[in-house]
Amino acid sequence: MTVVMVVDDEAHIRELVRLYLEDEGMDIVEMANGEDAWQYYRSHTVDLVVLDVMMPRMDGWELCRRLREAGDKPILMITAKGEPMDRIKGFRLGTDDYLVKPFEPLELVMRVKALLKRYRISISQVVKLGSVTLDKTSYHIRFKDTGQTDTIPMKEFELFFQLASHPGKLFTRDALIQQIWGYEYDGDTRTVDTHVKRLRERFQSYEHEFRIVTLRGLGYRLEVYRD
Repeated sequence: MTVVMVVDDEAHIRELVRLYLEDEGMDIVEMANGEDAWQYYRSHTVDLVVLDVMMPRMDGWELCRRLREAGDKPILMITAKGEPMDRIKGFRLGTDDYLVKPFEPLELVMRVKALLKRYRISISQVVKLGSVTLDKTSYHIRFKDTGQTDTIPMKEFELFFQLASHPGKLFTRDALIQQIWGYEYDGDTRTVDTHVKRLRERFQSYEHEFRIVTLRGLGYRLEVYRD
């Protein structure tokens, strides 16, 4: 069963989220502050975390940062803060999605389902983008429309696979550098821009199916237009 940890100091919010997600067959773990949530996460299996920002003992910003450093489980922020800079801060710290209070419970359910689907795609060794298939077991790219198989430079493939594994998710340049080139990389982060440019040129004829989008001042995300 899918385990969702809901972290919010407001008991009625936790109860609301629990009722709706339990109706979808999910197992809910409730935590009233970030510190308890972090301790629980370190020793238990959790598939997705729904968290508030303003909490005692450890706020949602710090919890989000720790969760992202610990792994790539999906994170959904629910908060009363709706200012653009707050959303940007959340994405930079690693949240996957953002929902502002008061929210429609059914929208929360749909966002949680979308994040779980995205995560399950991310742990697969094969990702499909319309008629293009990326196979990480062989580092081959297959084209359904032509029947051909091709290869591209490894770093380009790894960058493409990372973006394609999380369609719709924003990745900062720094995050991509760490995930593709490693923490010890001391080169210019603009190398990400160069690799993205090459990928766009290679797959220009497939822009009606998917496209790598630039979010000015933030980073990149891959948008899919045809499954």
